[in-house]
Amino acid sequence: LDQFRSATVGIWVENGSRYETAPENGISHFLEHVFFKGTKRRSARKIAEEIEAVGGILNAFTGRELTCYYARVLGTDLPLALDVLGDVFCESTFPPDEIERERTVILSEIAESEDSPDQQAQQLFDNALWPGHALSRPICGTPETVSGMQRDDFLKFIADRYRADRIVVAAA
Repeated sequence: LDQFRSATVGIWVENGSRYETAPENGISHFLEHVFFKGTKRRSARKIAEEIEAVGGILNAFTGRELTCYYARVLGTDLPLALDVLGDVFCESTFPPDEIERERTVILSEIAESEDSPDQQAQQLFDNALWPGHALSRPICGTPETVSGMQRDDFLKFIADRYRADRIVVAAA
C-alpha cells in the first residue's frame, strides 16, 4: 500500500485581497490564474498535462489573507509535483495573450457571482462590515479593475508582495 500514499505540497503566500489598493482590486486572484499559463520550460498545456498524466491535481486559490498554489499526487510522484509547482511559481512568463484569455475567464466569473444571491448577500455584508476597507471589496475584483490590469502591473505587484518573508512551503 505504500505506493498509494499521496503527497501534497503547497506554496502559501501572505497575499490576498486585503493587501490590494482599490485600483488593484482583484490582482491577487488574476495572478493566481496567470501563474499557470506558461513558464520558461513549459506551456500552459504542458503544465496541466504533466500533473494530470500521473493522476495528480495542480491548483490554487485566493482568499482575503493569502494565496495558495498546490499540487497533490501519489507519493512516488512528489519529485514531479515539486518540479512543476516550483517552475510555475518561480519561472512563470505571464504571456500577454494568456493574460487576455484569463481576463475573459475572470470577467465571466465576476458576472456569475453577480447572478448568485448568496454571493451578493456576502458582498453586501462585507461592504457593511468593512466600509471603505480592502476587506469590503470582492476577491475577484470588479469588471473595471480587472479590465485595466496589464502585465507590468502583475510584475510590479509580484515584486512588492511575493517576497521570501511572506512565503511558506509546506508538504504532507
